[in-house]
Amino acid sequence: MAEKPRFVIVGAGLVGSMLAAMLGREGFEVEVLERRGDPRAGKMESGRSINLAISARGLNALSRLSLDDEILSLGVKLYRRAIHSPTGEISHQAYGVGGQAINSFSRGELNRALAQAAGDAPGVTLRFGRRCLEIDPVAGKVTHVDAATGDDLRTSTGVVVGADGAFSVVRGVLQKREHQDYAQHFLAHGYKELFIPTRADGTPALELNAMHIWPRGRFMMMAMANTDGSFTVTLYLPMTGENGFDRLTTRDEVRGFFDRHFPDAVPLMPTLLDDFFANPTGAMVTVRTFPWQLGGRTLLIGDAAHAIVPFYGQGANAGFEDCLELIEQIRKSPNDLEAAFRRYQDIRKPNSEAIADLALANFNEMRDHVASPWFLVKKRLEKAIHRVLPGWFVPLYSMISFSLIPYAEARARAERQARVLKRVGLGIALAAVALIVWAVR
Repeated sequence: MAEKPRFVIVGAGLVGSMLAAMLGREGFEVEVLERRGDPRAGKMESGRSINLAISARGLNALSRLSLDDEILSLGVKLYRRAIHSPTGEISHQAYGVGGQAINSFSRGELNRALAQAAGDAPGVTLRFGRRCLEIDPVAGKVTHVDAATGDDLRTSTGVVVGADGAFSVVRGVLQKREHQDYAQHFLAHGYKELFIPTRADGTPALELNAMHIWPRGRFMMMAMANTDGSFTVTLYLPMTGENGFDRLTTRDEVRGFFDRHFPDAVPLMPTLLDDFFANPTGAMVTVRTFPWQLGGRTLLIGDAAHAIVPFYGQGANAGFEDCLELIEQIRKSPNDLEAAFRRYQDIRKPNSEAIADLALANFNEMRDHVASPWFLVKKRLEKAIHRVLPGWFVPLYSMISFSLIPYAEARARAERQARVLKRVGLGIALAAVALIVWAVR
């Protein structure tokens, strides 16, 4: 049997760390290069985090590392949405049925746990504080230096895996080659991280087990709980124009904006103005590229292959599913990685396209429709039909968040269900008209 290949993973974020742990347990030698500091040694970068929503797909992947129970202890279960109106009233929408919940996690805490799992895996070496200078995707070589000093030049060789996020250095090298399709689309909105601490007595300032949403048409705010009872708040605004970030340049402007649009939240955020000006404004991008591999020597995974906007809470879940699929395909042909990588990309690409489209659509739903009475009626009707006919009708959100049905299959099934319901609704309407006509004769 041929000697097992060596892997060089660029990026020790969520997906890179998970993949390193899985490959190490499969008996591969793995070297991980990361520009940032070791998350196990200190505080993660702050100010750019959108708390993670980990659901069935992510938990399934974590269970393969026997981490699901440990990871769940780091999160908070969210059973429903809590919709805050401009006047302060709160309505609720259950996420699923029978107590189904998604899980809110601090990105830093989850990254720390996965980095620990990777570091504990046999054959895995983690190198933090390393900046890539040059990547040869054909030869499988990565030249890197100390990120702080630019010294200590080294070259790592092996199968190069780009797990370095939406602005991937590895993908940037592949983009320069012929026949590499690539497109990126920035949302016209940006985001800013804010914070709601616990009350003076240590109790949560909001309902702990709910995703809090303040929908305001073209913009919105969300809050997800942390295990200490505080909340990570994310404000989504247009980058420019009316109610845009470019219009909020002074403390008075920011305070006036929040007093007008989020009056119930202002008393809960004592550091609002400091946080607003201290934390950067983040961008949100959808990335589509293909192929994801080159000759069995270089591979893209996670956001490097398919970055999506965060509005379905599936970015990390999709990346974790990538890891599972890749390992499965490597097991099928460990001596032919190019074939394994081709199968992996062919399986995952349609699903990444589907969840990218759904995430963009869900942004419109969350900011514009969740407070609509018609939206609430529709969601209640979907849940009622699901309870009566669970084998035939499953709401799209449930298929995405509470099942392992591939994303593309879930989207197609939801479209079929919608067509049937539309025909049924039309039939009921026609029958009602006929009954009225008959009655008045």
